[in-house]
Amino acid sequence: MIWIIISVVLGVVMITMSVISIHHKKITIAILSAGGVSLIASILYLLMAAPDVALTEAAIGSGLTTFIFFYVLNKIKKQKHVKE
Repeated sequence: MIWIIISVVLGVVMITMSVISIHHKKITIAILSAGGVSLIASILYLLMAAPDVALTEAAIGSGLTTFIFFYVLNKIKKQKHVKE
């Protein structure tokens, strides 16, 4: 019973973070909340007894994708300053 409650709470948090990711004005908060969605998805995979999928989601989805988003954002900001 406790697993169902934890899964529902994590699902609601995941939906909330995805809405924040879509509608927030600051791009850094949107990127962080998208990474949080992926991290919560990996926790849900772990609760569903799929540790291999959870580990892959945490490494690729949450870690690498968030890093790439921030890298590209930094490159875009540097190009704006060079052109001005």
